[in-house]
Amino acid sequence: ENILRARLYRPGSVGLVSRSGGLMNEFFNILSRATNGVYEGVAIGGDQFPGSTLLDHLLRYEHNPNIKLLVALGEIGGNAEYDIIEAVKQGKITKPLVMWVSGTSASLFPWQVQFGHAGAKAGKEAESAQAKNQALRDTGIIVPHSFEEFETTVGQVYKKLIENKTIMEHPESKAPVLNENRTKTHFTNTISSDLGEEPTYNGVRLSELVSQHASVGKVIGHLWFKKDVPDYFAQFIDLCIVLTADHGPAVSGAHNAIVASRAGKDVISSLASGLLTIGPRFGGATDAAAQYFKQACDDGKEPAAFVKEMKQKGIRIPGIGHRVKSKKNPDKRVEILIKFARDNFPSHTYLDYALEVEKITLEKAENLILNVDGCMAALFLDALSSQELFSKEEQAQIVSIGYMNGLFALARSVGMIGHILDQKRLGEGLYRHPVDDILYTN
Repeated sequence: ENILRARLYRPGSVGLVSRSGGLMNEFFNILSRATNGVYEGVAIGGDQFPGSTLLDHLLRYEHNPNIKLLVALGEIGGNAEYDIIEAVKQGKITKPLVMWVSGTSASLFPWQVQFGHAGAKAGKEAESAQAKNQALRDTGIIVPHSFEEFETTVGQVYKKLIENKTIMEHPESKAPVLNENRTKTHFTNTISSDLGEEPTYNGVRLSELVSQHASVGKVIGHLWFKKDVPDYFAQFIDLCIVLTADHGPAVSGAHNAIVASRAGKDVISSLASGLLTIGPRFGGATDAAAQYFKQACDDGKEPAAFVKEMKQKGIRIPGIGHRVKSKKNPDKRVEILIKFARDNFPSHTYLDYALEVEKITLEKAENLILNVDGCMAALFLDALSSQELFSKEEQAQIVSIGYMNGLFALARSVGMIGHILDQKRLGEGLYRHPVDDILYTN
């Protein structure tokens, strides 16, 4: 998988030479992300007297017409980098060269540091990583200010080579298929990783998300949709969570969570008790509403025809109707969502369609309004279809596999946990339903 991920199955435009074999693997990854990948890569090893030098390979790359960008990784100790500097001064190396000398941390120690390689030891100031990096930079060689900036720096150089047509981009060749006889893993994960120095969500480092002040909606975008969703989409998700976090203690989910909590169950067990009530009659209407509104709107079906068809099938329109709210007593949550969409969404085709359906159903009864489930569903469809963020196939899959149910479950978990903790804080005892509230018919 690493070979495929680093695109080592076909030649790129970069010539890479490194002292370190371990970092070589990391550089294959970096260059596959920042450029079209390596044409050739060599790790010469960290001995004091290697069989070949960094300069030997850079000179080979200089004369290879298929290699357009040179990358080299040196390290503390020795004078190999100064040989490269001299070659650049003499005009022997003319192609763009990006370098980094590792071992800058050695200056933090009050004594001389010996790293893992035999040659990775600075005997004098000129052999330090800082001195070498500065000398390379002074010569005109491109040197980032830290290893962390290497990918960005290489990417910028590569982009300029594309712009001046030194490198011509071509359609990506088809990756080879892995050997089917290979032992299969028990799980496949495509949304996150904890294998590196820090966790990543959809390939984005956690520290980067934190530095961007990423909201819950942005994180959900990466982990659920595998997309860096636009701000209005992330804000819509955040708004849905806020508006549906709780709806009082009387609804089935909160009620079950409270009963379980008062029975002495722990927070997780009580939460699970509440979540298990989510379904077609509680929360599940959002998924169904999205499916019905999408199909009707995409098919170009007139709202009146849609209402008539649902009636003929004996199906209540999901997302339409409320036990308490009505045209005269509107749901504030729906009003907030509609205003947000009209102020922020690029388009709201599905919302407009749902509101046209509401006009027809209101002719039947005043409580047949577009409820919060239906409004969220319609806007969810608008968010998916805006700016071509998702293909039609992706949209269809998202609508069919329960994303809205997941969002409702996430939001209501906030309220349910609140009710559970509230009961424990109040010290409430075991709940028994009042007998006078039960109709016994046997």
